[in-house]
Amino acid sequence: MNRTHASASAPGQTASSPSQHIAAHAPAASLAQHLIDQHWSQSWKTAAARGRADDAAGCAADAATPTAARLAFFTPLHYEPGYAYPLLVWLHSDGGSHRELNDVMPHVSVRNHVAVAVQGIPDDRRGGACSWRRAPADADEAAVHVRRAIDVAQQRFHIHRQRVFLAGYEHGGTMALRLGLRYPEWFAGAISLEGPMPQGHAPLLAVNRARRLPLMLAACRESHAYPWSRVAEDLRLLHAAGFALALRQYPGTHDLTTEMLADMDRWILEQFCPSACRER
Repeated sequence: MNRTHASASAPGQTASSPSQHIAAHAPAASLAQHLIDQHWSQSWKTAAARGRADDAAGCAADAATPTAARLAFFTPLHYEPGYAYPLLVWLHSDGGSHRELNDVMPHVSVRNHVAVAVQGIPDDRRGGACSWRRAPADADEAAVHVRRAIDVAQQRFHIHRQRVFLAGYEHGGTMALRLGLRYPEWFAGAISLEGPMPQGHAPLLAVNRARRLPLMLAACRESHAYPWSRVAEDLRLLHAAGFALALRQYPGTHDLTTEMLADMDRWILEQFCPSACRER
């Protein structure tokens, strides 16, 4: 895997070419890791597809109650009620399901985070399957669901209120960026795995408040969903806006891999405990 990092300039500086702000570090993933990722990614896709018909019916039923959100929770191994955990809020890809959380989290960490997955919004164009549609009203509805998920998680678990992270895959990642940039005071960071920056409806309207929000972008080298030309465009935009962000590049097309999820865990810990990450 190639890890690429970009640090945004201070507000007001002139943005320059993204290549000037990317430093490659680790070599490509080993063959063994690549085979593990391939096997897990295919198994995850099969499991996700298996549940979509049921999820479509349940997703449509939830639409009758605008403020309702179907949630799935992940409790860390050996949960300690006296410790304030980081909260990871997960947004699935279009056609996916909140039920995938228990497949995803073991590859993030079984100990480090409480997690909650939010069901998407029913989409008639997809036979009622859940997605993260791009209309302004849909973003408003997604924000209601995400806010409710955070509130319910804080009622059920001991959550550190300054360590709430929003992450998603593909269009779920794009929605994570949109909501993070719109409501930066809710989150300690936003993560998009294979999801480009949102376009339309002024995603950077709150840039003066959002600039402090750490961002992580992850993209695969041969992705059609998030090609490198689009990654470079997003990097230029965020750099010019003065954001601090981390960019990770992976081999392959646009699969969600175990290495990508493990890197997300490390990045989250770095935001509030960088010394612990250096010791791992």
